[in-house]
Amino acid sequence: MKKKQHTPVLLDQAIKSLKIVNNGIYIDGTFGHGGHSKLILQHLNQHGMLYAIDKDPESYTQAKKITYTNFQYIQGPFSKMLQYTNQLNITGNVNGVLLDLGTSYSQINVANRGFSFMIDGPLDMRMNPTTGISAAQWLQTSNQKSIAFVLKKFGEEKFSKRIAKAIVKYRQMYRPLERTTELAHVIAKTIPYNKKLKKHPATKCFQAIRIFINKEIEELQLILKHILQILKPGGIFSVITFHSLEDRIVKQFMLHHSKITNIPPGIPITEKQLNTLFKKKCTLIKKVFPSINEINKNPRSRSAILRTIERKL
Repeated sequence: MKKKQHTPVLLDQAIKSLKIVNNGIYIDGTFGHGGHSKLILQHLNQHGMLYAIDKDPESYTQAKKITYTNFQYIQGPFSKMLQYTNQLNITGNVNGVLLDLGTSYSQINVANRGFSFMIDGPLDMRMNPTTGISAAQWLQTSNQKSIAFVLKKFGEEKFSKRIAKAIVKYRQMYRPLERTTELAHVIAKTIPYNKKLKKHPATKCFQAIRIFINKEIEELQLILKHILQILKPGGIFSVITFHSLEDRIVKQFMLHHSKITNIPPGIPITEKQLNTLFKKKCTLIKKVFPSINEINKNPRSRSAILRTIERKL
């Protein structure tokens, strides 16, 4: 049987959004299997440069297959991008940065990674299995209140308290939860199945635990804090999100930097300060959704949104 390959979501639209200059400097902040990076490299000449970042050790195996001389892979979290650009002496000179915040096919469908409630495996969920604690370790040591908080905050799970209570009860009566299907079974027995949504009852919980274990929201907030410093004037920042929590954060950031600051009447302010405040830092580009055709071919794309801003000259 032919091995199924990872299919990047909104691939062509994401590359188009970067408005690639063939001698520019670009950063693929979420390399994964290299789908975006390979296409970016096709648009660059020998004077252009692409840096790719990923904290998943499996991505390094894919990166080694790329033979372009103007490509460099960096093992680590994209939240440290400013540190990397400072070391490379390219801070403020980057033409474009792309982030794809989804998980890859290999992460979800390889049993020992522990991301999927459909495949039995150790309950791990770490993007980088060599650092931090696994999902199983966290569920074993956390109290009911903490578990419920994570499920509610990062998964927007309305039955978070009920599920957290069931998890704690299960480990007290039987054993610590160490397998993906074991956790999925506990969740499925605890909450009603919604036939209309056609979603597994564990979907939101697995998402929430994965986000928490990998500090995905913290990572996103850190890169947003530094991205305008990294980009050159006219530089592009494009982000593909897959769930409402991340998308809301990206949306608010982009709106904030593309709107003119409102000044309350009567506030003493100099003309220079006024000109600075009324100068927009970025231009907001229209968001992009996957087509019906892409959704039919790749169902995981149905929740994807591509948002883009361009730093003002």
